Amino acid sequence: MSRPFRDLVGYGASPPHPRWPGDARLALNIVMNYEEGSEYEFHTDGESEKVLSEVPGGYTGLKRRDLAIESIYEYGSRVGFWRLMRLFSKYGVPITVTGCAQALELNPAAARAIVEAGHDICCHGWRWVYHSELGEAEERDHIARAVESLRTLTGARPEGWYCRYAPSENTRRLVVEEGGFLYDSDAYNDDLPYWVEVGDKPHLVIPYNLDLNDGKFATAPGYGSGEDFLTTLIESFDALYEEGAESPKMMTVGLHMRIVGRAGRTVALRRFLDHVLKHDQVWLCRRIDIAKHWHAHHRPAPAAS
Repeated sequence: MSRPFRDLVGYGASPPHPRWPGDARLALNIVMNYEEGSEYEFHTDGESEKVLSEVPGGYTGLKRRDLAIESIYEYGSRVGFWRLMRLFSKYGVPITVTGCAQALELNPAAARAIVEAGHDICCHGWRWVYHSELGEAEERDHIARAVESLRTLTGARPEGWYCRYAPSENTRRLVVEEGGFLYDSDAYNDDLPYWVEVGDKPHLVIPYNLDLNDGKFATAPGYGSGEDFLTTLIESFDALYEEGAESPKMMTVGLHMRIVGRAGRTVALRRFLDHVLKHDQVWLCRRIDIAKHWHAHHRPAPAAS
């Protein structure tokens, strides 16, 4: 069996200058994951959700509904979402919402609020399930259902894709096959967007990350307090901002409504935004803005004939 291709080189010692708008040193994108209501549920899947909650690991092997986990997730859509939306409105920060279609269907007021605020919605799948466990036909159906659902809910189809960890070996090909996505974020391997060939088509990847992610409040070892989260965010921002004097990069902060949407944890997020806004060479942007910028200014090289 031949070894599958992996690109372990990337841009190497000479990454491209991204030429961010306003000559920014850093493109900062905040991502709020909207998953509540689309996670694993006993009545549908024969098991309850186990991860990214206030009960690290959940109750493995529980052969009935886990009402505690369900209610913890409900906090995100009932309370955390609105608290975070107010915070971003107060600071005037545009964000990306990675939205699971089924979850947003269950709270259409939230979908309307996202659109009215001018945030963009990146498709987070039909449901928040492991795409690596879906067969090809089932995964293709999930993608199609998600696109149509979000189009109906918001009036526009999603132009970005990011599924639950981790994608299958078919995911990127199926996303390109669907034909309407400008990028996917199913990678964690760079600080800049990059182009790949999928079949005979160029396709943009905007990498995500898990180090600047509030999910570490729900893992061990992880963030024990908001101060841990804040320190990590500020140190990463400062390092990238300093590098950006010569070689600008992008920075993604990943959030979950049921996690950082808890009142005490939003204090760290507010303090981080206060720190960011003291710097004048930062492009606060949505993920779709990064994608459109890269499409316009960094087209892939023509394929060799």
